[in-house]
Amino acid sequence: MIWETLYSAKRLGSSGNTPLGIGRGAYIRDYDRVIFSSPFRKLQNKTQVFPLPGHFFVHNRLTHSLEVASVGRTLGKLAGEKLAEKHTFSEEAEEFYRFELSDVIQTACLAHDIGNPPFGHFGEEAIRGFFADFFSKWGTFDLSPVQVKDFTQFEGNANAFRILTSLFIASGLKLTYTTLASIVKYPVDSLNGFQKGDLALKKSGFMDSEKAYFEEVAGSLNIPQKGKGYARHPFVYLVEAADDICYRIIDLEDAYKLKVVSFEEVATLLRPLLKGSSFEEYFDKQWGKIEDEEQKLSLFRALLINYLTQECVKAFIDHEKEILEGNLNKSLIDLLDSSLQEPLKALNKFSVDRIYNHPSVIEKELSGHHVLYGLLEDFCEALVTQNSERSKKILRLLPVKLSHSVYADLQKIVDYISQMTDDFAVDLYKKVH
Repeated sequence: MIWETLYSAKRLGSSGNTPLGIGRGAYIRDYDRVIFSSPFRKLQNKTQVFPLPGHFFVHNRLTHSLEVASVGRTLGKLAGEKLAEKHTFSEEAEEFYRFELSDVIQTACLAHDIGNPPFGHFGEEAIRGFFADFFSKWGTFDLSPVQVKDFTQFEGNANAFRILTSLFIASGLKLTYTTLASIVKYPVDSLNGFQKGDLALKKSGFMDSEKAYFEEVAGSLNIPQKGKGYARHPFVYLVEAADDICYRIIDLEDAYKLKVVSFEEVATLLRPLLKGSSFEEYFDKQWGKIEDEEQKLSLFRALLINYLTQECVKAFIDHEKEILEGNLNKSLIDLLDSSLQEPLKALNKFSVDRIYNHPSVIEKELSGHHVLYGLLEDFCEALVTQNSERSKKILRLLPVKLSHSVYADLQKIVDYISQMTDDFAVDLYKKVH
């Protein structure tokens, strides 16, 4: 891959470049289209980690996505400037990397969780588990092996690509090839994905129904095939880094606000990350001036995000050759200096032990699993049996008409349920039961 062919303002679903709005470039228009879209708005009532308490301000999927987009914008700006300084680009390419890459990364970050079902990753597990049972009971109909895997290995990343392509092209989303490529962390279908040891094949990035769309994007941007999938587009590493930086720090901050962990525990985990950095002296000076614990955590957050962002950009530039060859098999945060790796490992272990397995989180996940499994059972059983009055009424709740394709109709059911908010899913479950 070469930098000058890795971007294009052409839009999926458009015959050519669409006219630009006054004062808006192609990639900032992508940002505007995502932020005004219905799937993005629904993220405000989708859980990030903790249940959404009315009297505490913790992160939901929407606030998380906005913060990741902010960090992503900075990553794109710094990385683009470094690339422009390092290479002799054409005038157009220099313009893109200096001034527009930041818009691309910001938008991709904004949309990175748009395919997540209600109740987060446990919602994904509920969908996978249901369809394993469903196909075991009813058989696989006329579905191909990859189409079966689209359900039994349902993946929020692949669902995001579906939402941003198939489901919302008609309504005008039509994002640029560049933004779409930057969202696909795992450029492989569900049959060939979920391979251990290869970062690009760890999960799946598109469903069989959207494979042609991804191939169109990959062909336009000269993304090479790699085994049974494709190489990762280089911009994906920056989007991934923004998410990695944010959730590590923000989840801990939310846990403190909910009194799941103490201030002393948070400080003990975060302080070693600044050791030896250019921010350490400033941190030590400011720390003694602040009495409020939340303000102290805000200082931690600001400096750590700044520091980790700079270090991830350095890793991106240092590993440019491997990235362009499609051979970089680690995330940028896993490439950071060894002095950061031990504190990051300690933070990850603590988060798993004390945050992600906290009773309030587990209770929400279990109830969410029950709700989603139940709704899928209602709709999918109705699709198969269709002869009872209840089945007919259940199917009338779908916002789209069914077809004569089992694959397409099952997708329509999953589209409907996966785009629900947490509260809507619970409310509908109660009504139909």
